[in-house]
Amino acid sequence: MYPALSIRQNLVDRFEDTLWVGGEGGMEAALVSRQGIPFRAIPAAGLHGVGLSKLPGNMMKLARGFFASARILREFKPDVLLFTGGFVAVPMALAGRKVPTLLYVPDIEPGKALQMLAKFADVIALTTPDSKKYFSSARKMVVTGYPTRGDLKKLDKNTARKQMGLTGSLPVLLIVGGSKGARLVNQAVTRQLPDLLAKLQIIHITGELDWPEIEKVAASLPSDLGKRYHAFPYLHEEMAAAFSSADIVLSRAGASTLGELPFYGLPAILVPYPFAWRYQKVNADYLADKGAAIVVENSALDEKLMPTLTSILGEKGRLQSMSAAMTSLAQPDAANKIASLVWELAERTDR
Repeated sequence: MYPALSIRQNLVDRFEDTLWVGGEGGMEAALVSRQGIPFRAIPAAGLHGVGLSKLPGNMMKLARGFFASARILREFKPDVLLFTGGFVAVPMALAGRKVPTLLYVPDIEPGKALQMLAKFADVIALTTPDSKKYFSSARKMVVTGYPTRGDLKKLDKNTARKQMGLTGSLPVLLIVGGSKGARLVNQAVTRQLPDLLAKLQIIHITGELDWPEIEKVAASLPSDLGKRYHAFPYLHEEMAAAFSSADIVLSRAGASTLGELPFYGLPAILVPYPFAWRYQKVNADYLADKGAAIVVENSALDEKLMPTLTSILGEKGRLQSMSAAMTSLAQPDAANKIASLVWELAERTDR
């Protein structure tokens, strides 16, 4: 969702109007509407990996989504379609197969929905070159990088740390679990919190689900350690200060790590989410192969977190070399590159 918002920010001055089409009942309607973007919802459901009992109902939703998409296309008459993935885009792609289309692939390995959408795309924009092997070479593919959010700016480290309430010279560890959090990561961190705080200052973005538990843990810390622990359920505008304050990041390995961590040049310990397809593992391995991150399996996090941090921080020049490797992967103009590709497709439209 955030890549699409970033791309749209670079398109508002070029198009007379834009329309966001999303799934019924999802959280994106409220988030998109809050940005003042017109929103329409369509029925949609996935087919891959769905049990036989749910398959007929999901196929019916797909059919309903197709007709709803066709109705939207007749009314809105778009010059170009932009897809950033997900099964909700499939009905629109089927209905809009005669409209010029750009597909953006956030993760390195595309899911089944993205692979299907690629068959309708005139141009495929990729976060990294490694994604090319998953698509037909006949397709036009452009490596653009990951479009980071427009509100993410680089701040002076001292200014950022003051903004986050950080003091002293201890290194800063940023822990990010996503908007809903990462329970297993949060639990591993809280079990070792006193040991971590003996060496580090911590900014911990916990997610809403675990926030009540984290509040209790924070309140139980001795005052000297409590001053080093800065926990939040979620950050919005302050996220730029959190990234700019950090020396190293502990996080999952969703697609955003491919853009945000390089943008800030932040070395990382990545813990791929283990209970889904391997997208996060592929993302994490890519950054690790470049020397920018270390991958720790979720099942080994309790055992390896402290030794891994101690090794990175204690080995002279290790943090700096990882930071340089991460920075070398940055493509800060990704959103504008993708927006330009969208505009080029729109200009080809013969109306």
